Amino acid sequence: MGDLIIDGFEFCLLKESRQGAVAISSLSRLREESPSEARSLQWSLVGGTSDAGHPQLELGVDGVIALTCQRCLTPVDFNLLSQSILVLARTEEEADEIEAQLANDSVDVVAVTKKIDIAELIEDEVLLAMPQSIRHESCPQGADTTAVTAEKPSAFAVLKNLKL
Repeated sequence: MGDLIIDGFEFCLLKESRQGAVAISSLSRLREESPSEARSLQWSLVGGTSDAGHPQLELGVDGVIALTCQRCLTPVDFNLLSQSILVLARTEEEADEIEAQLANDSVDVVAVTKKIDIAELIEDEVLLAMPQSIRHESCPQGADTTAVTAEKPSAFAVLKNLKL
């Protein structure tokens, strides 16, 4: 994925754009979360400047990711459609200053080195957009939901049975 390395500040200055597809299997952290590696994600990246003149990237990621249902432990599809704006800063201090100026929670300010790995940006975006706990609306027939939904007896009920 070495061809997905850009100079972020130059990319923004020249208002470049790129798009493509990335296989889930090539994203190590995401691969751990998704039982199906045969899928890919569509992405687009557009460079430019914010209204205040700061370099910014607009990242869009679209695709379907297989995640594990927390109720029946079988795969469930998650439809991802994510758009984010990343304002670039050269240092953490500059990032803090820009963030204070913007006072906008929908824009992320990040301190970056000159080189940016687009695959890492995509992976970060997807991991942040995924739900912490996902379930089927109704689990498939034959899926074993007893292990996850079985209720443990109350600790007080157990103590009541120990009564002398």
